[in-house]
Amino acid sequence: MTDSAESSMTAPVRRGDRNESQTVLRACEVMKAFRSLGEELTLTDVIERTQLPKTTVFRLLRTLIHGGLLERASSGVYRNRFGPVTARPFRIGFAAQGDSEFSRAVMQNVETAAAREHVHLITVNNRYSAREALRNADLLIKEQVDLVLEFQTYERVAPVIASKFLEANTPVIAIEIPHPGATYFGANNYKAGLIGGKALGRWAREHWEGKVDQILLLELPIAGSLLELRITGLVDGLRNELPSIVNVPVAHLNGRGDFEQVLEVVRQYLRRSPARRTLIGTVNDVCALAALRAFDEAGASDKCAVVGQNAIREARNELRRPDTRLVGTVAYFPERYGDEIIPLALGILQKKSVPSTVFVKHQLVTPRNVDLIYPLDERHDVKLGFPSPAARSHGGFALAR
Repeated sequence: MTDSAESSMTAPVRRGDRNESQTVLRACEVMKAFRSLGEELTLTDVIERTQLPKTTVFRLLRTLIHGGLLERASSGVYRNRFGPVTARPFRIGFAAQGDSEFSRAVMQNVETAAAREHVHLITVNNRYSAREALRNADLLIKEQVDLVLEFQTYERVAPVIASKFLEANTPVIAIEIPHPGATYFGANNYKAGLIGGKALGRWAREHWEGKVDQILLLELPIAGSLLELRITGLVDGLRNELPSIVNVPVAHLNGRGDFEQVLEVVRQYLRRSPARRTLIGTVNDVCALAALRAFDEAGASDKCAVVGQNAIREARNELRRPDTRLVGTVAYFPERYGDEIIPLALGILQKKSVPSTVFVKHQLVTPRNVDLIYPLDERHDVKLGFPSPAARSHGGFALAR
């Protein structure tokens, strides 16, 4: 069967200047079926997207492989080596969380990955504000983006934001805080807490022979139930390593605010309760560093051991300080988020089967391995090991992180 005969049985191919090659035009249609660099499609996928006959598609795929524009990924699967040919790239909205170190790392990698995949990224800043997040949702809907990456802190407004995008028929990837109906990308908070809790328990067994007088937990209620799992996991990890602590008194403090605010909360606690051997579990590194400072000011550094979450630069510097009481901090590697989020977004837009939940990698960073995991850190003066005024000013709800 010739190409001409086949064309009468399918959607009509544009016929223009007699000097145009219908075969080349069909080859262009096949290339347009691949919507991003590296996208993999089966023969059936290409047929569905082009509406061309099977024999034509098969022949053109083989030719395009020979020409170097496609490659065979596996039996019956073809990969785009050239890049998108479509006139309009995907438009992805990115509602960034704010201006913390963690958020900036996520944003930078998302922007890099989007550029690499030829995605048009429209970025707004939620500024750790529920009101701003709601306003930005409306803005991105007006922009008619194809998909939204939503990174905001407040669990209570997540259903409202999700409903806005659902009504607009816009798929959402929720980063760190779940949103109803959205694909979740972020921490396995219970596992991250468990890693930190076990490390804290091992430290107490090795340095205090397991004798602990009190446990202090710095939490963040505004971020909702999922983030609370960090603390739940931490306590379970502690009990796994030190079963005897089941009867040790536990104090819960609200870790909301920037470094100075959390510092004051811990100062007030120490004024009410004399410093004793205290294991401190925190929801993030801002709280961990503030707790260390408060105990140091009270002349009780030797009475505490702390574990953090997020492995921000200030915490990594603290781990490099001799005789630090920061046992470790659990890394989430925000500098790699975009490398996974953008392909996930493209998979959703290309109607591929994707998981509803994608957890990031977690790893405990300690004084022993910090230079192995983060060898490229600039070596600042870390004699004090506490956040600089600039770092404190944007600690905020990095908080949620």
